[in-house]
Amino acid sequence: MPRHFFELDFDIDAPGRWYLREPTDLDGKTVPDIWAFVVGRPVTDPGPLRVPLSRHGKPLDFDKTTVAGTPIVNGRIASVFRELAPNDAQLFPVEVQGQAEPFYLLNVMRVIRCIDDAACEEARLWTPEDGRPDKVGEYHVVSGLRIDTSKVGNAVVFRPWGYLLPIIVDGELKAALEQTGIVGGRFVEV
Repeated sequence: MPRHFFELDFDIDAPGRWYLREPTDLDGKTVPDIWAFVVGRPVTDPGPLRVPLSRHGKPLDFDKTTVAGTPIVNGRIASVFRELAPNDAQLFPVEVQGQAEPFYLLNVMRVIRCIDDAACEEARLWTPEDGRPDKVGEYHVVSGLRIDTSKVGNAVVFRPWGYLLPIIVDGELKAALEQTGIVGGRFVEV
């Protein structure tokens, strides 16, 4: 039976939603490399973190911070990742402003070269002519993301190589997250 994969993203249209700022240490100092949590590599435990709000509102089970897009999840969602994706994700406790409930920073540790350029609506790579030598060979534009599932192997959650924004989950993880009644996350098949 073929596996199906989905992009997990935050639901910008969740009514009355809160907005999260970037994590800080407990003294309010910015985390030195906030981008480390969105590049698909294991990271060293950053220690206790706090996530301030840029706008108060309804707490979400899954959300991303405003600048780096660091995923923040509640305890129910963290439990699903711990159970179904222990080798693909790290979870670090964070205090979210005004919340007694535990939340976690979700770090997806896997990157897989799997974008199906021909099946995407558009997939363009950076070229030397674009004037960004640091980006040559990576994706400049991806719309209508589609992946080649034959390249995924046993991964449960990952980010696509060359285009690290999306978090991709397999159908089993998606179903388990939906069973929690996840608020704030939405799924689009890729």
